[in-house]
Amino acid sequence: MDFTVEVRVELKKGVLDAEGETVAKSLSLLGFPVRKVDSIKLYRIVVEARDEKDAVKKVTDACNRLLANPVIQEYKIAVV
Repeated sequence: MDFTVEVRVELKKGVLDAEGETVAKSLSLLGFPVRKVDSIKLYRIVVEARDEKDAVKKVTDACNRLLANPVIQEYKIAVV
């Protein structure tokens, strides 16, 4: 059975978001009244699994091994 799972990966609090800061500066230079930009990655993964719990387990393993750096990032998983 196929399950669609979304993974939201973002930097932990206190970690410098250089990409977000660059985008915020660029938007300000273009005249947009921006105070802050946070860069966030969203992955939508279709995974084959026995059930929803198994799908989350497989995607959690993928996050720990590839999709997120646990030192500086955190992630949230949702079956959609």
